[in-house]
Amino acid sequence: MPIKKYIDKVPGGIMIVPLIIGALVHTLWPKLDIELSGVTGSFMTGTSALLFVFFFCIGTGINLKASGKIAAKGVTLLLVKVLLAALIGVVINMLLPVTGITSGVFAGFSTLAVIASFNAANGGLYTALMSTIPNREIDLAAYPFFSIQSGPFFTMLTLGIAGIGAFPWQALVSTLVPFALGLILGGLDPAIRKMFQPVGGALIPFFAFTIGYSMNFDMLLKSGIVGILMGVAVVFISGFVLYLADRYIVRSDGLAGWAASSTAGAAISVPVVIAEMDKTFKPVAESATAIVATCVLITAILTPIVTMWYYRRLQRKGVVPSDSTK
Repeated sequence: MPIKKYIDKVPGGIMIVPLIIGALVHTLWPKLDIELSGVTGSFMTGTSALLFVFFFCIGTGINLKASGKIAAKGVTLLLVKVLLAALIGVVINMLLPVTGITSGVFAGFSTLAVIASFNAANGGLYTALMSTIPNREIDLAAYPFFSIQSGPFFTMLTLGIAGIGAFPWQALVSTLVPFALGLILGGLDPAIRKMFQPVGGALIPFFAFTIGYSMNFDMLLKSGIVGILMGVAVVFISGFVLYLADRYIVRSDGLAGWAASSTAGAAISVPVVIAEMDKTFKPVAESATAIVATCVLITAILTPIVTMWYYRRLQRKGVVPSDSTK
């Protein structure tokens, strides 16, 4: 029975489907984690522990010995995407309170939802797009450098620097510990990298379920319009800015910028983690999570469409769609 094959047909399905199942279970049996105490009950509410292992595995995949051209592209995309999220977040924070909009059609729209949505690109989607286009080796190899944005660290750092949130240094360090451990151990021993790097993907449905279990269907339905608009904004705003960075800073053809114009599935976990560190965000964490989840789905559909449109445009113009830094 090809269960995974059907799940993969849903954009971002490996993250979205378990999340929806978790939300459905929590909607129908809101106290199931208490009734099934012990191993199963602890799993349902064990998001933080699962994310620790996930970020460790992501860290093991970073190769610090990569060439300068690859690092330049990866670091540029990382910094531009994070700085753009910070800038938009600061502007939104000037216009809205921390709890965002609490009623009406745009209920749930908040600074936390915006930064979490803009801050990280969908790595699986990016690599899938780049691998289907010839001569994109540098683009593909650059992804690990900006995959670091998948965690909550940069969101916390952005909120703290902008004065939007208050995070003790211990909280910031705690988000880096699993990633740093993975990076160090994976760099020291290729066998460790080989062992743990593939595990990260396998953990996604598990922590997606636990995040979904902290939500309910009423909240997911209410986030629909805001989440859809957020997804469109992420693709066209971040995509255009990343295109400019790839085109004029890295001196490439800009295709990688559009391919990175999505929201990572791991970003769904960010509002929950942020709320645990700063209780100010607790009231808005659930609605922000729902908005980010919808945004992940929308960008998973739009980003490939826009990226391939730009690729075909390069072909029509007679431009060889290969990385000009080679």
